Amino acid sequence: MKILAPLAMAIAITSLSAPAMAQFQKPEDAVKYRKAAFTVMASHFGRVGAMASGRVPFDPKVAADSAALVETMSKLPWEAFGPGTDKGDTRALPAIWTEQAKWKEGVDKFQAEATKLSAAAKTGNLDAVKTAFGAVGQSCKACHDAYRKE
Repeated sequence: MKILAPLAMAIAITSLSAPAMAQFQKPEDAVKYRKAAFTVMASHFGRVGAMASGRVPFDPKVAADSAALVETMSKLPWEAFGPGTDKGDTRALPAIWTEQAKWKEGVDKFQAEATKLSAAAKTGNLDAVKTAFGAVGQSCKACHDAYRKE
């Protein structure tokens, strides 16, 4: 029994992680994945931004739904910055791979701000959404300035 439990656990962990490892057969697959994740995230972030800036009327449900998607999407693209994904059709700068700890701090800050935006949007309070939107935007800009080619 002492041998079976760790073996069963190892098999379960391996089988759960296999889809993530198999997801990117080639580095260019990872680049496509992360670009798609960023595109979806930007689309929903833009919907919230249009409301926060007054370009479109504030719709609390649309804001909450879009902000929740931004929060979810904020967790996805990072695994696609693996070895070999610094080449090809990407605007990622080499600093992502040479400054991993600093880059990870930026990712963590962005995810935290995205969570705050989602929480603010759930309140239905436009002023709270505006404040949280600005903080997410600042975290995006900081990362883009440091780690993305223009």
